[in-house]
Amino acid sequence: MAPAADREGYWGTPTSTLEWCEENYAVSYYIAEFWNTVSNLIFILPPIYGAIQTYKDGLEKRYLAAYLCLTAVGLGSWCFHMTLKYEMQLLDELPMIYSCCVFVYCLYECFKYKNTVNYALLFLLITYSVVVSIVYLDLKEPVFHQIMYGTLVSIIVLRSVYIVLWVYPWLRGLGYTSLTVFLMGFFLWNVDNIFCDKLRALREKLPPVVGAVTQFHAWWHILTGLGSYLHILL
Repeated sequence: MAPAADREGYWGTPTSTLEWCEENYAVSYYIAEFWNTVSNLIFILPPIYGAIQTYKDGLEKRYLAAYLCLTAVGLGSWCFHMTLKYEMQLLDELPMIYSCCVFVYCLYECFKYKNTVNYALLFLLITYSVVVSIVYLDLKEPVFHQIMYGTLVSIIVLRSVYIVLWVYPWLRGLGYTSLTVFLMGFFLWNVDNIFCDKLRALREKLPPVVGAVTQFHAWWHILTGLGSYLHILL
């Protein structure tokens, strides 16, 4: 049953396996979770700019793919939080897996000769993506997705730390900034999940604009979107 603070809206009853702490249709009749939706602009606009610059500078296609995958995550997340439909949830969660696989490929190919392809790594990451997708579509268990996503993020972090410590130490500032911003977002994601009831009660007492600051899942979008963009720059 939906919490009392939730309202009926344009997209009808949610069918997603997840709902977040933001009150449904509290701001707009057409957007289920308003702040969780619009905060995805950080996933969309900067990566589009990065993709354009990558194309203009003639950089390798793997960097273009990284920016476009990040944009796809933002668009999918926008659709999910706007509708809270299961199909849109998949459009959010599965691109998270695919984009991380692209990031892993970029990181492990950063010392290669230009315009060569690591087919073994490419096959491994494509297989990982396909298997995770098939299993998740069958299980419909968000925890499985979170574990598979967390595994990829752990690989990305460990590889990035190795690069900035031992190979390109002059990139430590950018690398640690990216990691810190991302971890701040992860921390707020957990606060939003654990203390949802208290946050909802607090928002009932605050003016709407002030209460919006307590939408920590939206902050998760902003911080992880920024952290991911900085990581592609790295």
